[in-house]
Amino acid sequence: MQHVKQELLSALAAALDQVAPGQGAQAVFETPRQAAHGDFAVTAAMALARSLKRNPRELAQALVAALQAQPAVQRWVASLELAGPGFINLKLADAARWTVIGEVLQAGEAYGSQPPSGQRVMVEFVSANPTGPLHVGHGRNAALGDSIGRLLQTQGHDVHREFYYNDAGVQIARLATSTQARVKGLKPGDEQWPADAYNGDYIADIAADFAARQTVSADDRSFTASGDPDDIDGIGQFAVAYLRHEQDLDLQAFGVHFDHYYLESSLYTDGRVEATVQRLRESGKTYEHEGALWLRSTDYGDDKDRVMRKSDGTYTYFVPDVAYHIAKFERGFGKVINVQGTDHHGTVARVRAGLQAVGLGIPAGYPDYALYKMITVMKDGEEVKISKRAGSYVTLRDLIDWTSRDAVRFFLASRKSDTEFVFDIDLALKANDENPVFYVQYAHARICSVLAQWAARGGDETTLASADLSRLCAPTERALMRELAEYPAMLQRAAAELAPHDVAFYLRSVAAALHSWYAAERFLVDDAELARARMALLAATRQVLKNALSVLGVSAPLSMERAAAPAEA
Repeated sequence: MQHVKQELLSALAAALDQVAPGQGAQAVFETPRQAAHGDFAVTAAMALARSLKRNPRELAQALVAALQAQPAVQRWVASLELAGPGFINLKLADAARWTVIGEVLQAGEAYGSQPPSGQRVMVEFVSANPTGPLHVGHGRNAALGDSIGRLLQTQGHDVHREFYYNDAGVQIARLATSTQARVKGLKPGDEQWPADAYNGDYIADIAADFAARQTVSADDRSFTASGDPDDIDGIGQFAVAYLRHEQDLDLQAFGVHFDHYYLESSLYTDGRVEATVQRLRESGKTYEHEGALWLRSTDYGDDKDRVMRKSDGTYTYFVPDVAYHIAKFERGFGKVINVQGTDHHGTVARVRAGLQAVGLGIPAGYPDYALYKMITVMKDGEEVKISKRAGSYVTLRDLIDWTSRDAVRFFLASRKSDTEFVFDIDLALKANDENPVFYVQYAHARICSVLAQWAARGGDETTLASADLSRLCAPTERALMRELAEYPAMLQRAAAELAPHDVAFYLRSVAAALHSWYAAERFLVDDAELARARMALLAATRQVLKNALSVLGVSAPLSMERAAAPAEA
């Protein structure tokens, strides 16, 4: 139905130019809040009335008359209704609705996607320091970041996925001393056990492999252990490689990949941090006070100036962040999105201030941020707080093992990122309509079952493109076709707003429309042409469900049979 919408937009532009010369650019459709009001709404008359010094309803009446004379409106619109102070509601003819089926069947996996835009976009996400297993917060980050990347790809953008992490510093030193204590035979509770050590079982595993002189390899590094309990540097490097390998395995199980890993330490070894500080000093946006170097970040909207270099000579953590984002810009990424927890909210203003102050022409508002809140895990009505392996938190691997990858990805992307979210293990395991991922996947599996039965009776899916779609007149069929037609616009909005949860809500709407149709009509009827038309609509719905599920990284199963029951929490 996309070509129908474009024809109608052109007709609206022509009608606007007729009643208000030079205003054709105001041609835009909105979606009525209630489906009963129509398929498209036009509010241009109210928007133009003041500047044209005309009554909005009278202007709308003139616009309706001009629209009715347009050939595209005569062909595709069943009715034009003037409402309220100047709303115009368009209700499409059935012939317009039917076009969406052909569009979906012809485009297939490309339905809803845009051609290449030429824009390079970086999505930086997960970015977990290798000090322990990935926790559920990292899981929400991964689900959001990967889905945002997939959304942007549907809009034709060249998406680059990057993982940034600190491979040095206080936390890594703590990891090394914790592992060294285990290598020397100590354990939590012993008198000599370091007070600030990591206590999870994973530390014992790392120590055992180090003592056995194992080699570990991750996507971005490899290291062979010396086995020497006094080799603190080697222990630290081995532990980092070990945990990076574990992160890789978890992310592979989650269906997430990265194009590049960027080390915070490289910003220092490559001289980028010092170069950034020098640029800021030369820009005149820094000053010395009480032995510290400050950035005049208030010049760029921050609530107070920020310390860059402390009196002891060390840099505050936002300085390497600024250096890192300069590197992103210099690598040709004009648009950058960082997926981070809401605890990073305070860094947004100071990083952007630093990027403006260096004077490199970096746009204001660079980078974009998608901030998310942490999640609570519930099972049997109680909060689950501890994983034995991690020692102090629930891991991403726990969620996947307790439920499934599909359930975790769908659930973690199904709510607006800056809202609190409760992951209910019991709900994720339910095989009924209460479980949203089951509800959507069952819709796809149900379609596959009906099409398989039709094929067993001699039906041929290659003939669906020539089906007589005029037979699709039931109210539930109209409602489903309306949902399918909304898919491209929904994708565009969700990508612009970095809102993968919109895709989850859309999937539930399509599934609901499909299940309502299934309950109201028979598909495998004796009337061969009616059956073929309904198979065409089913096939189009199956494709849209598959496409949208793919945006969330969730599978579209042919059936709902489970190979094995999930492990107990």
